[in-house]
Amino acid sequence: MSRPVDALLDFLRGEEARGVTHIHLDDDAKALLRELHRRARAPKAVPASAAVVSRPAESVAVAERPAAAPAEKTELFVPEISAPAAGSAAERIAALAAQAENWAPARKLGTLRTTMVFSTGNPEADLMLVGEAPGYQEELQGEPFVGPAGQKLNDILKAMGLAREQTYISNIVKFRPATAGQTTNNRKPTLEEMASCLSFVRTEVEIVKPRCIVALGGTAAEGLLGLTGSVSAMRGKWYEFNGIPVRVTYHPSYLLRSTSVRDKRAVWEDMMEAMEKLDMPISERQRAFFQQR
Repeated sequence: MSRPVDALLDFLRGEEARGVTHIHLDDDAKALLRELHRRARAPKAVPASAAVVSRPAESVAVAERPAAAPAEKTELFVPEISAPAAGSAAERIAALAAQAENWAPARKLGTLRTTMVFSTGNPEADLMLVGEAPGYQEELQGEPFVGPAGQKLNDILKAMGLAREQTYISNIVKFRPATAGQTTNNRKPTLEEMASCLSFVRTEVEIVKPRCIVALGGTAAEGLLGLTGSVSAMRGKWYEFNGIPVRVTYHPSYLLRSTSVRDKRAVWEDMMEAMEKLDMPISERQRAFFQQR
């Protein structure tokens, strides 16, 4: 279950990504953190609620790094998602999406566009696919993974024996990252932008309860798992997010640009690993896809 402390950690990671080295806490916030610490040490921990801190009193280090100039006085909002506890999975996802529509931690950044694109597919799916952020086509249609990349993903799922509607598809960031004079061009979301929305992804995983997650591309792997480096180095092994096994593979848009059969085979091998994790049958014909002749 998502805890307020998880939302606090997401916020702090976002502040660290901005280069902030210290935050200011008032007496109420310090008391809250002490209570969290006390409850964590107790035999049965009970999560405390998040807080809004507005009166700076004491600086607390976010990370071990050289001292910087004192930060200007700012209001620290610790984001907490009111995860829907009742209703079907579909109703709970719908309520979560409604909450994301005007999500202040993302809105206040000023670097994301205003159209929210949440998720699509079956909210009780065994397989969850996570990308980075909506692009031009996704913003236009209000659905993740549409356009050429979405069609490529559909083709991959079809080869697995799955329809798009049988899976749950989401993104780390729920709004399209903005650029100056933006038209159809897209950009990678920043760590700060990913941190602002990560609590939603965590809650989606709690609601959907997938048996397996596939992170599509290096940015999704970075936001979901904290990994950095090349996808080629990330793939080929299992990771974990909130107790759910995660596989990293290339983004479908990368396959559209690549002419390498080896890259296509790599993605297919990752998907077969996911199929095996889900106890899906794999035919000899499927195993032979994209093998070098």
